[in-house]
Amino acid sequence: MYEPRHFKIEDREELFAILRAHPLGLLISNGAGGLMANPIPFTLAKGSDGEDVLRAHLARPNPQWQELAEGGEVLIVFQGTDHYVTPSWYATKRETGKVVPTWNYVHVQVRGRATVHDDAAFVGAQIAAITEQHEGARAEPWAVSDAPEPYIAAQMRGIVGIEISIEAISGKFKLSQNRQAPDFQGVTSGLAAEEDAAGPAMAALIREKFAP
Repeated sequence: MYEPRHFKIEDREELFAILRAHPLGLLISNGAGGLMANPIPFTLAKGSDGEDVLRAHLARPNPQWQELAEGGEVLIVFQGTDHYVTPSWYATKRETGKVVPTWNYVHVQVRGRATVHDDAAFVGAQIAAITEQHEGARAEPWAVSDAPEPYIAAQMRGIVGIEISIEAISGKFKLSQNRQAPDFQGVTSGLAAEEDAAGPAMAALIREKFAP
């Protein structure tokens, strides 16, 4: 991934925070069937040796898990908050006109190798972990035990677990932090006034990370 220094995220824990906030990753592999990509939700965990890993599951009919079992490097792409940036928000447009559109975004990539876990113990633990991650803070959280046990057992037979070692992780905050203060303020104000929900969300993130 292209990582200009002023956009690069150096803090590993900050990268992990983005994964937790945006857990739906695009799992990309290149096996005998060629390039393959599937969006699946991941959880962060510690492996048997204390290493950082990503865990998930794939539908049994999905051929990607069989290709993962053959080895080879995989890439998982996580996309956070993003939004278009119009040149009209820049003070520089009014001064010189020398501006162009761009896109602000948060982006993380993980590289590693996958281990396939086709067993009920791993799959059950992974399902419990991802359920707790997304239901734990709700007023009326759903639990796996809320569904009939035979139904859950049948559902589990239809999926296969995977664990990916995090051999490399990188990310970018491209949030207009490379612009001069008047342009930076113009972008933040413009995003905050957008009618779509993503605009104000991006403005809030920019203020949180880089506002003076």
